[in-house]
Amino acid sequence: MNRADPESAIAEAAATCSNWGRWGADDVLGTLNFLTEDKRREAAALIRKGASFSLSQRFDVDGPQKGWRRRTNPVHTMLDTGTDAAAGLQGFPHGIGGADDVISMPLQCSTQWDGLGHIFDHGRAWNGRDAATTVTSAGDLVTGIEHMAAHVAGRGVLLDVGRVIGGGELPDGFAITEAHLVTTAEAHGVDVGPGDIVLVRTGQLARARRDGWGDYAGGPAPGLSFTTAPWLHRTEIAAIATDTWGFEVRPNEFDDAFQPLHQVVIPHIGLLVGEMWDLDALAADCAADGVHEFWLTAAPLPITGAVGSPVNPVAVK
Repeated sequence: MNRADPESAIAEAAATCSNWGRWGADDVLGTLNFLTEDKRREAAALIRKGASFSLSQRFDVDGPQKGWRRRTNPVHTMLDTGTDAAAGLQGFPHGIGGADDVISMPLQCSTQWDGLGHIFDHGRAWNGRDAATTVTSAGDLVTGIEHMAAHVAGRGVLLDVGRVIGGGELPDGFAITEAHLVTTAEAHGVDVGPGDIVLVRTGQLARARRDGWGDYAGGPAPGLSFTTAPWLHRTEIAAIATDTWGFEVRPNEFDDAFQPLHQVVIPHIGLLVGEMWDLDALAADCAADGVHEFWLTAAPLPITGAVGSPVNPVAVK
């Protein structure tokens, strides 16, 4: 990999790992096509003890966002309150009262999925479509994340790279290679294959909780190496998520680049990518009982035309 030439590296990886046309010209699901009914039925058998874990950060004003590209933390506002009810201001009969609220937030401000319309490569979106006519000011007209809402449920696999390789946490700037992923899977006694939803824990979120957010949103971070693109393609996983802001290692591995792995895996592989997932409680349980596979449901909100969505993933063991 020539650090001075990201353009050539991206082009080579895109050509080698392309899934364009694999599921037809009209496909809107990408690698979620690997998550079949048979795979989902097999995954349901992984529920043994009934323990469940939310893998979402909280959506509130104390989140990690600092305003980059107008990404802010959620703003939660009450529309009706108990105070209004007690004061008789709501106008309801026979003493009934209630509370209502509203939230305003970027769809990718906390635990979330990147949709297939989120990243382009030289003006091309997933499956080779013209980005200019696929995603407009009206939203993603073709691959809006609403199409995925019924599909993201199946076998989850936790790869706790932070624990296996880093002794708990990986340092910022640590590039997770295919060898690290394979070594971690072997240490956990799990295989990674078609239809799996892979969760990669680096430990960075645990560090941010301990030391403060700092530059968690957009700053240096451990993450997947650009060189993992062939593994992400070859394993035929349905989706992947990390506990970091940007999924791939930051700073990126080229001298002058911005999220080059995104540029390959989303528009070319069609991979569903999750970020800012809270994997710590699940990881502790997996370390305790030695079981790193589970049922996972992580449906995006069916927001028509959205290129990303907040999510509350739930793992059940």
